[in-house]
Amino acid sequence: MTNQAEAADLPGRPRAAVPGGPATERATCVLAPNPSVMTLDGTNTWLLSEPGSGLAVVVDPGPLDEGHLRAVVATAEAAGKRIALALLTHGHHDHSDGAARLSELTGAPVRAVDPALRAGGGEGLAAGDVITVGGLDLRVIPTPGHTADSVSFHLPADRAVLTGDTVLGRGTTVVAHPDGRLGDYLDSLRRLRTLAVEEDVRTILPAHGPVLDDARGALEYYLAHRAKRLAQVETAVEAGHRTPEQVVAHVYADVDRAVWPAAELSVRAQLDYLGEHGLI
Repeated sequence: MTNQAEAADLPGRPRAAVPGGPATERATCVLAPNPSVMTLDGTNTWLLSEPGSGLAVVVDPGPLDEGHLRAVVATAEAAGKRIALALLTHGHHDHSDGAARLSELTGAPVRAVDPALRAGGGEGLAAGDVITVGGLDLRVIPTPGHTADSVSFHLPADRAVLTGDTVLGRGTTVVAHPDGRLGDYLDSLRRLRTLAVEEDVRTILPAHGPVLDDARGALEYYLAHRAKRLAQVETAVEAGHRTPEQVVAHVYADVDRAVWPAAELSVRAQLDYLGEHGLI
């Protein structure tokens, strides 16, 4: 379970109602066929390559779906490129299950924070890492909170950042308690907002939903949304709603019940955060 698709109008104009195809000069989306209330239109598998290069990088191969993985390879080959590396933003199944098979198909190593998810001799990912493939530069930005192993990838040449599930193209994401922690997540959103301001990052390439053209606006919305939800949870507890289930029913009454199980994970993370800070 990965994403919590609450209704929300994010700042900026999405490129398209459904993702897929070229998004920036260096990034093309191959949409996985795994749509659901939790994955939105499906997982966005990103194919990145420097113009004129014969090498490509895949970010989030997606689920273990042979047709999808072969479509990713075919998209690269149609552009005259060979997949030389795969990267994972985090270990949830809809992002990582196809990674080992993609490595088998292409010979490309898989790099990830979690050693269990690496394949083909792939190394880890850490703050400050700069990944260069065929002239393409990516910078690793640790963004824990959705999960402990979440990272984003800054693509400076396109003024873009690939956010995995940390920021979605539509709605908001779950803080996947207990692995995900709200304090970490808020710090990650602030880190990305600082990146948007200081590095003039304008575009968010999310792992679910459409591309967003107002990175700073989307990040400020996410921070404001989290502050609002946190205040609502605190008020709910003060009103006598003590259990996570009771808080969800009160705070998320206007949200599709299909995402209440995911909302409960976020509520548990919020309750932990409030307790840690002596607010409840």
